[in-house]
Amino acid sequence: MKNNYLLALLSAFILWLAWPPIPYSSFLLWIGFVPLLVAVERVMRSDVDKKGRKIFGLAFLTGVVWNTASIYWVFHAMHAYLPTVVSLLIALIPFCLAPLLMATAFRLYYQLRKRWAIGWSFMGLVSFWIAYEYLHQSWDLAFPWMTLGNGFANFHEIVQWYSITGVYGGTLWIWGINILLFLLYWQKTQKVYILPQRRLAIATIAAIVIPVTVSLVQYSGYKEHVNPSDVVVVQPNIDPYGKFGSIPPEEQLQRLMELSASVARPNTEFFVWPETAISARGGINEEEFRSYPSYQSIVDFLGNYRNGNVLSGIESYALFPEQQTRTARSFAGQYVDSYNAAVLIDGSSKLQFYHKSKLVPGVEQMPFGGVLEFMKPLFKHFGGTTGGYGRDTEPSVFYAQSGIGAAPVICYESIWGNYVRQYVQKGAQFIAVVTNDGWWEDTSGKDQHLDYARLRAIENRRWVVRSANTGISGFINQRGDIVQRTEWWVPAALHQEINLNEELTIYTRIGDVVVYLALVGGILSLFSLWLPITKSK
Repeated sequence: MKNNYLLALLSAFILWLAWPPIPYSSFLLWIGFVPLLVAVERVMRSDVDKKGRKIFGLAFLTGVVWNTASIYWVFHAMHAYLPTVVSLLIALIPFCLAPLLMATAFRLYYQLRKRWAIGWSFMGLVSFWIAYEYLHQSWDLAFPWMTLGNGFANFHEIVQWYSITGVYGGTLWIWGINILLFLLYWQKTQKVYILPQRRLAIATIAAIVIPVTVSLVQYSGYKEHVNPSDVVVVQPNIDPYGKFGSIPPEEQLQRLMELSASVARPNTEFFVWPETAISARGGINEEEFRSYPSYQSIVDFLGNYRNGNVLSGIESYALFPEQQTRTARSFAGQYVDSYNAAVLIDGSSKLQFYHKSKLVPGVEQMPFGGVLEFMKPLFKHFGGTTGGYGRDTEPSVFYAQSGIGAAPVICYESIWGNYVRQYVQKGAQFIAVVTNDGWWEDTSGKDQHLDYARLRAIENRRWVVRSANTGISGFINQRGDIVQRTEWWVPAALHQEINLNEELTIYTRIGDVVVYLALVGGILSLFSLWLPITKSK
């Protein structure tokens, strides 16, 4: 049994090596689960008791070690602001919750294997896994950072076909190759017969070579339609832990405008500023924003650019005569909803606001309403609000006076492929990610977040314009190449002429079909557990 735990740890080690930001190691994802599958198969064929629990334990061990090694920066960010014990307790959510769901998928796989042949059981395992990933991007504790398909973000040249399937196509691909390699190994070493060895070998080679070849052909042959727009991104490099104290909002705004002007051209159309770049003590009332000195300063700044627009993060709020949402709080006879928002400002008096929808559990929203009420003080200390931020229910596209549509994607939202594609469906011609990755300091979290944005570019064939407060800012073209980027902890501004795109990819049109098929497969697999049929092999 000890050897099985070593195999589970080997899988965790391989998966960690394969994960961004380690460059060009993503191909290891093709073999990452093979040691774990071998360990699970050994348990199934052994005479030990409580096989289901042991399989659950092996899968959980792989998941928790792999996740913790890959997203250790979650604890690092919390530990910088909270006591160690408190940080560990909160960090258990991303470190342990996903591994629990992973292990549940393997436990259900074991139940299938007791009744059905290995082929149907593996179909169930893959379906359960994709269902877990979908759940982990849909519920109140959503954290889809470790979705398997994200693992190719640092080797994007071989997944250009994400423009058809999205990242869940990558998850399916990874599992398919792992299963084929496991079957090859198991038949060869255990002298058991499942499928003809030659057929398995051909299928394995084809499963690797065909998608990679198709992708490389797409990558080398893809040409952007020339439709230029002049864009500036700014990285002001303001310490997030002192943003609302040590540096006055007026000084922050002045820094943003000076950096913007340092690289701008007369024909610059968009200045993209980071998350909460525009702020005031107590927040900014959206209805009265035009009366704030910061608004007038920005309008005066844009007077130098005929077609100029500022697309920026903003910390805002709105007042209502009665409570309209669960997050609204009573204040001076009215109700107030606070927002982590984005705003588009142009030379006219028109303002466009978007309120971040995909909120960070704990920091920006209270998961499951009042169930975790007791944790409010902890979340408040980590820069969140005890009542949670208000949100929009769907994406909004910002339109410049020239008609250009921009997707205002705020920080964490850039991890949701399906959500970002909705911006593009609504007319976004490029994607503007406004973020603040400085909470994590100089860890791999900021690099992973940048790399994941490449996948959004590929899925929708849109340029990604990324402005980070203290993270990494840059430009990503429609193939997912990082064309320009800043360094960590350096105030900077970058200028780039990007190509706007109005065409919709297959993925943009149809969305996560792979998920829907997996959900059907998962439901059928669960239903089959109650059918009075025994496995043949």
